[in-house]
Amino acid sequence: MIIAVAALALLIAPAEPRQVAQAVPDSQADQAVRLADIEVTGRPVGEMIDTFVERVGAPAAHRGLARWRHGVCVGVLNMRGESARYLVDRISEVARGLGLNAGEPGCDPTILIVATVNASEYTQQMTAARPWVFRAGGSGMDRGGGAFRDFQTTDRPVRWWAVSYPADSDTGQRAARLPGEVNGPGVSDKAGGLGPADYAPVLNANSASRLRTELVDDLSRVYVVVDVDRMAGASIAQLADYVAMISLAQVNPEADTGGYATILNLFNDPEGSPGLTDWDTAYLRGLYSAQRNLSDHGSYLDEIASEIGRAHAVLRAARQDDEGP
Repeated sequence: MIIAVAALALLIAPAEPRQVAQAVPDSQADQAVRLADIEVTGRPVGEMIDTFVERVGAPAAHRGLARWRHGVCVGVLNMRGESARYLVDRISEVARGLGLNAGEPGCDPTILIVATVNASEYTQQMTAARPWVFRAGGSGMDRGGGAFRDFQTTDRPVRWWAVSYPADSDTGQRAARLPGEVNGPGVSDKAGGLGPADYAPVLNANSASRLRTELVDDLSRVYVVVDVDRMAGASIAQLADYVAMISLAQVNPEADTGGYATILNLFNDPEGSPGLTDWDTAYLRGLYSAQRNLSDHGSYLDEIASEIGRAHAVLRAARQDDEGP
């Protein structure tokens, strides 16, 4: 059970605490939610997976899909204790199911969830207080100015902003230099001054290949703002699964997912979106099992889609075994 408060909260006016939704009874919260796959005549599952990956994935500009490398720490602001605890515990549970570590009490939040009213006004105040936290300025670390303005002003019930960075696939060393960051005093200039090489990332290349890259993309921070006035009766269980999906993967907030059984349809179809589905689980497992080291972007997405297909087949077989003949 983890509730962490980020230092960011100290620099912004607190929002009015509100109860987001009724907490779920323990008996209900412990139930695993599984939905049967949507079957579309003449449309193979492989084709559906490819389309889903293309629609849903929202990487940083000119980068591949990012994921968490080792683990996450979930923090919640402006929610009552019972709802906040459930939110943190459920997202941490989903993360552990993907092989990630979940932070202990007092950890520095890497996924920060804020509940508020007047979410656009609050988000603009929050981003203005520390703009460099949201847009660090390094190459390939966010989705750009247009997406950032959408994050600040959208009227969606839940909005999110992810910060990622290209990193060495083996060591996790960041491969994007931040503004003003240098390697050391006068590394490239014999006279003691700074030269161009001092401002560039330094990575050790172990192999050279046109087909593979030593750089992958890792998530660094995800900020989620929940507009409690627009929740439309969604339960805390539904909200937790929705936030798990959009904070453990880079998800396009404008993706059309109406043809899929996914928690991403929560605010368009609350009754038909009780929680994470087999489709969602397969997507997350595929993302976290892919090696991500193919240079060609199309091949890289194909690799993720293939992993999703394998995860989908395993989940489907397990469900059939549970249901029996």
